Amino acid sequence: MLIVQKYGGTSVGDLDKIANVAKKVAKTKKEGNSIIVVVSAMSGETNKLIGYAKHFSKIPAKREMDMLLSSGERVTASLLSIALQEMGINAVAMTGRQAGIVTNSSHTTARIEAIETKYMQKEIDSGKVIVVAGFQGVSEDGIVTTLGRGGSDLSAVAIAGALNADVCEIYSDVDGIYTTDPRIEPKAKKLDMISYDEMLELASLGAKVLQNRSVELAKKLNVKLYAKSTFDENSTGTLITEEENIMEKPIVSGIALDKNQARVSIMGVVDRPGIAGEIFEALAKGDINVDMIIQTTGHNSQTNMDFTVPENELEETKSVMDKLSNDYSSVEYDKAVVKVSIVGVGMKSHSGVASTAFKTLANENINIMMISTSEIKISMIVEDKYSELVVKALHSAYELDK
Repeated sequence: MLIVQKYGGTSVGDLDKIANVAKKVAKTKKEGNSIIVVVSAMSGETNKLIGYAKHFSKIPAKREMDMLLSSGERVTASLLSIALQEMGINAVAMTGRQAGIVTNSSHTTARIEAIETKYMQKEIDSGKVIVVAGFQGVSEDGIVTTLGRGGSDLSAVAIAGALNADVCEIYSDVDGIYTTDPRIEPKAKKLDMISYDEMLELASLGAKVLQNRSVELAKKLNVKLYAKSTFDENSTGTLITEEENIMEKPIVSGIALDKNQARVSIMGVVDRPGIAGEIFEALAKGDINVDMIIQTTGHNSQTNMDFTVPENELEETKSVMDKLSNDYSSVEYDKAVVKVSIVGVGMKSHSGVASTAFKTLANENINIMMISTSEIKISMIVEDKYSELVVKALHSAYELDK
């Protein structure tokens, strides 16, 4: 079998944990498998590097940030390869460039355009274990790029798809996908399997086990994807698969919480055709990811508009809005909010899911600031002081602990 294994930051958090990963990889190799390992930076390393950059600049240049942040994964890949070699395993470490990962030129949020597999295939055919520095690639003009938070998942899935791997295993400090974060709700249950679409929603809505773009790519490339624990040898993990492979489709599969949210409220927006397009085009050009949007009915040639952005993109958002100040009277920014979401493929064929959510929050005297829905999810913005209470209340209301 050709197996791609990805190990997250907590799995390679220190030298002892890297040694533990080396033992797992060596065991897989000795069982007769070909193996490619994709690694993240050691736990806390990326945040430390970001802190270094912020010491010099409030908004560091994205090209330089890619150069800086890509170093964390290279350190891990080199150390794991050295550890494997000392165990008698023929291993070779590769950067994203050496692994043939070609991206566009969108720094800090690059998208993979192609993977040139020739070099990796050569090393696999020679019997080597390949250890790839995740999260990174190279643009067509030879500049280092990174794939955004959680990008090592994307690296692993893309490599698995490009090489037609038999399975892609994503290892972290949790043993699979749960109905919600078990650190918030101890009654959360592990799911044996979940559909690509549900996992994509959960990942994009704050569940941190898998990066959303990696799930999207796994579905597109039909990659057999498992979420497993690095530290629990007995756990079978969770299989992420096509919806039709799941016989009993639950109405609600999980509750996701995203604390990386900020609410932007624009008052007195000039009410004319095209104004919304101009505002959101400017935000798009600033590489700002706008999520939920609400516009109130205009009067006196003015209207109000609310939208959410990732909290870590708030400074860039403020910079863009300052340049548009002639189009509105005032703007407010609120970081004290969270997004809580309900996800389930069974919502397609069952009514009353939304009303249950709204009644549950009303019973807890929690005000909902914004709401958005899709075929299989409902998202709500609430004050951050209620975040854990909301998760627990909704988890109980949909009987996910049973």
